[in-house]
Amino acid sequence: MINSLFDIKGKVALITGSTHGLGMAMAKGLGEAGATIVINGNSSQQKIDAAVAELQKDGIHAVGYKFNVTEEMEVIAAVRQIENEVGPIDILINNAGIIKRIPLIEMEVADFKEVIDIDLVSPFIVSKHVVRGMIERKRGKIINICSMMSELGRSTVGAYAAAKGGLKMLTKNMATEWAKHNVQINGIGPGYFATEQTKPIRVDGHPFNDFIISRTPAAKWGEASDLAGAAIFLSSKASDFVNGHILYVDGGILATIGKPSNE
Repeated sequence: MINSLFDIKGKVALITGSTHGLGMAMAKGLGEAGATIVINGNSSQQKIDAAVAELQKDGIHAVGYKFNVTEEMEVIAAVRQIENEVGPIDILINNAGIIKRIPLIEMEVADFKEVIDIDLVSPFIVSKHVVRGMIERKRGKIINICSMMSELGRSTVGAYAAAKGGLKMLTKNMATEWAKHNVQINGIGPGYFATEQTKPIRVDGHPFNDFIISRTPAAKWGEASDLAGAAIFLSSKASDFVNGHILYVDGGILATIGKPSNE
């Protein structure tokens, strides 16, 4: 029975912004658990093809679709195409996002709006058009990728924090409206993870690496498998009565105001 609770074999999972980084990490985790993975990106078809090939190399059933998650007409067409060509979308992970590290007093309004559009508006657009099918089928899982910045602020990331704080509340309101249809909508708030993007700074003596190690009670960076486990849980029957929850996978950062360096 325990194994069946976490079984996602044959489920179709659309993960936006998943050609690299944490999106790819979740794609690999769900794919290794038996899901069919739909990779999404908007920068180039080459990146999508490379991501699909990387998953297929590991025996994962994966396909890719290029569309802009902030353009509603593109989303509508892509959702229709995916469901016609691959199958009904059982799992949606709204992962696409950007961050612009600019002090608020120096930030252009256009830059602020771009972050909000991608990080907050696009999960609304994609969820709105994917959930229609989930409601008809009376089942579905939506996971919004939030952030520790859904709970706290940090210098130069005001637009990102505003978007991720809004995404936390959007997640709760989606659950409020859609839970009655047996659709579970939750969020994951990642901490700091060991990815290719963070590799250059994950070395002893680097100020940011030292900051993360000293700030995190677990005293280490997260591994991709840590995030994959949370994604599998929220994608499976094991989370069927979990709704409107944000699961922070952060090694305990949000649980403390700081960890003394001598501990």
